[in-house]
Amino acid sequence: MESNQGVAAMTKEVAVLGGGCFWCLEAVYQEIKGVQQVESGYTGGQVANPSYEQVCEGTTGHAEVVAVTFDTDQISFRELLEIFFTIHDPTTLNRQGNDVGTQYRSAIYYQSPQQETEAKKVMAEMANVWDAPIVTELSPAETYYKAEDYHQNYFRQHPLQGYCAFVVAPKVAKLRKIFIDKVIAS
Repeated sequence: MESNQGVAAMTKEVAVLGGGCFWCLEAVYQEIKGVQQVESGYTGGQVANPSYEQVCEGTTGHAEVVAVTFDTDQISFRELLEIFFTIHDPTTLNRQGNDVGTQYRSAIYYQSPQQETEAKKVMAEMANVWDAPIVTELSPAETYYKAEDYHQNYFRQHPLQGYCAFVVAPKVAKLRKIFIDKVIAS
């Protein structure tokens, strides 16, 4: 009979974040120590099981998001938010760079009252960092829909694709430079 003594149980939590194209956020969070899984998807809209094409039309109300499953013993929700507010511009409404539309909005969909409280604290602190007001939506978790399979692990599978090379890769490089202590060693 094996003993589980001395083996700490992992404390899992999920963060659902929108900060422009989900390929960018997915690529960044896949690099972080303590992150167990990152999945691209859609939330915040009124259409059940939306397709990428429907979301891109801007008529479903959904945002492109990532669901980040993480071990709270290794990284906190606060730390994930600090990364979030560093790798995208939370001051542009419904826009990140050339990606324009409500599906690209900056958003935090909190999963618990504790996440809501922590998000409010971090947003207040970040308001002093940015020159313009933060427009990040802070909303309770809504129904989440996993994006199509071809969107999962997109940057890892297509690093030389134009958008990945010119938009995603610089965000990953910024992460590796600023948050070097949080990045998984390659």
